Amino acid sequence: MEINEYNEVLADLKKRRIPVEVKEMVLSMLDSKAEKIVVLKVKDVSDITDYMVICNGNSDRHNKAISDELQKSLRKKHKRKCLHIEGESNAQWILIDFADIVVHIFTHDNRVRFALEKLWMDGKRYSFYKD
Repeated sequence: MEINEYNEVLADLKKRRIPVEVKEMVLSMLDSKAEKIVVLKVKDVSDITDYMVICNGNSDRHNKAISDELQKSLRKKHKRKCLHIEGESNAQWILIDFADIVVHIFTHDNRVRFALEKLWMDGKRYSFYKD
């Protein structure tokens, strides 16, 4: 992402009415060079969680780095630790559960295959990337 695109996405993030922890997650992902970051507000359509944050990295190692940085950032700034993590060993799809927020970090192919955005299309969608 180029600096102009980054600044536009950052400005859009600041004006959105989403919880500060979700904004921090998106910011951490942006700083970790995550791709196609999407936030889904599923509070009204799901009993599982309030928000889902979805992104993809460009490799397993990149996915792991995104996950590590996100967890570190939330622990440091908001004293939030995740309840559970799945998929870190192979890093094709990492799921980080914060109860009210669930994070999904995919490889590109798995993101296309599982298409969570389509599955939860009844939720409000916030995209933090430029096409």
